Amino acid sequence: MLGRLLTLTLAAVLLAAPPARSAEPAPTTLTMSSPARFAGEGTPVRLLLVDAEGTPVAGQPVTLSRRTGGTWAPVAEGLVTDAEGRAVSEQVLRRDADDNVFRATYAGDGITWARSGTGRVQLRMERRKGIVRVTGPDRVVDERTVDLTLTWRTRNGETVAGRVQLFRSLAGGPWKRVARPRTGADGTATVTTRPRKDSRWRAKAPRLDWVAADRSAVHAIDNVPPGNPVRLPAAAPRPRVNLPDQGYAKGEGANAVVSRIPNGVWNNMTGRSWHRGCPVGRASLRLLRINYWDYSGYRHRGELVAHADAVGNMRAALAEMYARKLPIRSMYRVDRFGWSRRLRGADDYRSMAAGNTSAFNCRNVVGRPGVRSPHSYGRALDINPWENPYRASHGWVPNTWWVGRSHPRVAWRSRSHAVVSLMARHGLRWTYGTSDAHHFDAPAGSGRVITARTADCGPGVCH
Repeated sequence: MLGRLLTLTLAAVLLAAPPARSAEPAPTTLTMSSPARFAGEGTPVRLLLVDAEGTPVAGQPVTLSRRTGGTWAPVAEGLVTDAEGRAVSEQVLRRDADDNVFRATYAGDGITWARSGTGRVQLRMERRKGIVRVTGPDRVVDERTVDLTLTWRTRNGETVAGRVQLFRSLAGGPWKRVARPRTGADGTATVTTRPRKDSRWRAKAPRLDWVAADRSAVHAIDNVPPGNPVRLPAAAPRPRVNLPDQGYAKGEGANAVVSRIPNGVWNNMTGRSWHRGCPVGRASLRLLRINYWDYSGYRHRGELVAHADAVGNMRAALAEMYARKLPIRSMYRVDRFGWSRRLRGADDYRSMAAGNTSAFNCRNVVGRPGVRSPHSYGRALDINPWENPYRASHGWVPNTWWVGRSHPRVAWRSRSHAVVSLMARHGLRWTYGTSDAHHFDAPAGSGRVITARTADCGPGVCH
């Protein structure tokens, strides 16, 4: 009886006790790995699920997700780990590294295995070799445009879209970036340019997520003149004074513009080609700016100062020289050469030694101290003096080699020469012939010029 009572009591106690707590699911670890591949190629994304001891967890479903444009989406559902705890999914790498971010998750089974995940994993990507090229014409006529084509591809021929840098070196100078064109889906970009000098070009392509950086080979473009260069005898001496190339021509044709003397020009003239005591003042002078062909066959813009009554003749004559492509070596205002104490005006010795074409210069006659030159009145024009010497009292200047020699385009020794006859048509006379071959005078309509010159110079040549 007592034993039966103890048994019933124990049973009641057991029934009244709370149930035993079930065991926690064992922790798991999920990892991800993949070999590096090129963009556009598939890479095996390998998942490994193990327990805390590193023992494979087999037969468990895992999910692989990919981030595209900032949004996550599953790309492989239903993956199940094999006997080694592994699962594999083939994924194609994209060109943007941000689109090659993956994560894998294991939800656990709620009983034996706890959930786990890889977190964000950036898949490794190899960069393809990039090749950028600059192609285009190897020569261009000055003032014309050319199209340069930039091509950006990979070694295996895939096109690359993106910005590249275009660099240019002019006439052997330093490299400077001149453009940042963007290649399109076809991997090309076109840049239109107008190089005014011999130029070299190269491009740099940046490193992208999927392609390595590259620098192109140099592409050279030879700038050639639109006109015909002057062919001088091999033995002919070169000017003793070197001048830089004058500014580029402006507009079409000769594009002659006559204006009153601007303040900046007048300030530059004062103390050089004009000074107190000159027979003409600022109000009677005009500035002529005009395009011309130089000896190399290029177009430049020159300028000279002349009397208001004579500048029209000079403009018309120089415009016809332009139209007929009769060259002028240079056409700087004579003020460029500074003051000459022996000439009491701008230094015509240096202007002649440079072969420079000029007009107004309030100075003495070269070789005749104290005698006023007809250039002082702004009605005399000197053209290409290096090839057309002047016989001064102390000998021929600026050289003796060209004395007695002619050239069909730039040196004249008779009135039948194209330049001399052209000047005559526009009222500019070859006053002293071969004694002062480069000198032309305005027409006889201004008696003051003729009278003043005769009174000052007397007989002989008044350069």
